Amino acid sequence: MPQPPHFAAIILAAGAGARSGSVMPKQLRPLAGKPVLTHAVEAFVRHDAIGHLIVTCTPEAHDAIEAALGDLAKQVTLIDGGATRRASVRRALEALAGLPGMPSHVLIHDSARPLVPATVLDRLIAALADGATAAMPVLPVADTLVLAGQDMAGDVIDRERLRRVQTPQAFAFDAVLAAHRAWTDAEEPSDDAQMLRAAGHAVRLVEGDATLEKITYPGDHERMERQLLPDLASRTGLGFDVHRLVPGAPLWLCGIEIPHSHGLSGHSDADAAIHALVDAILGALAEGDIGQHFPPSDPRWHRATSDRFLAFAAERVRARGGRIDHVDVTIICEAPRIGPFRDAMRARLAEIMAIPTARVSVKATTTERLGLTGRGEGIAAQAVATLCLPVD
Repeated sequence: MPQPPHFAAIILAAGAGARSGSVMPKQLRPLAGKPVLTHAVEAFVRHDAIGHLIVTCTPEAHDAIEAALGDLAKQVTLIDGGATRRASVRRALEALAGLPGMPSHVLIHDSARPLVPATVLDRLIAALADGATAAMPVLPVADTLVLAGQDMAGDVIDRERLRRVQTPQAFAFDAVLAAHRAWTDAEEPSDDAQMLRAAGHAVRLVEGDATLEKITYPGDHERMERQLLPDLASRTGLGFDVHRLVPGAPLWLCGIEIPHSHGLSGHSDADAAIHALVDAILGALAEGDIGQHFPPSDPRWHRATSDRFLAFAAERVRARGGRIDHVDVTIICEAPRIGPFRDAMRARLAEIMAIPTARVSVKATTTERLGLTGRGEGIAAQAVATLCLPVD
């Protein structure tokens, strides 16, 4: 009696996602409260037919992906990907081939398509269970297509037979492994189905789904997030902080150490700019202030780096199902000059909050030598944070 199909799955997450415009790998960027990759992993883990799940990643991102997946990481095998998509798939296939219970079938998916309907998985699995060697989800082309000649429209292309190809794609394991091992073409294939066709196998088409859109270009992520999140309302918070300057101490502002003769004194690293920003975010959430969550009386926060406080505040936004739309930080001091460090400050704050740098503003001003900042006794900072949160 034939054994029922044994399905494994591969999710490719070793790409840099440079075209998306993100400051971080797009598979780790938060989408509606959790990383892009987590959405895809959850879809495969939830499906009863999937027995083993491999995720490919870069060696540098291994720890970050494991942390992003949380408890899901226990249900996933993380392996290093290759220099190309094909190389990453080959490594994952060879890893599956080395298992004691090698799968009979495998689904291969791009993490840049985070929303994976169970109905599409069902159609792919049914196609292979019905005897297909390969299957892929497709959608019809709705737009008129023309050949482009510089900036002029050429002939219209008949779209009736055209289809948009999506992933995951599903394969008989032996066939796709053999196709990868045999591939000698110098040209990189666009997907695994192309390799199966080149090996002489037919690829069955199944109905895809519009939610399987791919995050590729700037704006794709935001459009997908708007589809996922419920009705949102804008919330604004204001933060202010000031710390005394002391000689010889390191000076931290916006998560960057600034060369200066004096540094700020405080229980933590005394980064007044981040402290003001944390208070602004917590204020917009109506969740108290930084002292309530990280009291200076608690020895755990002695000399703590303030990026931990800001990461906590950003995570609270995601936990509430919201997003950080924009933050604006103003540093108030006579010295040092902030201008040379502004870009690095913006990039560091964006990295900590996991948002695009375009949503982060850092400015500086003086008090015309008036008051404690004017006399060089301290540095102050104020911040405004604009969030979008689900409507109560």
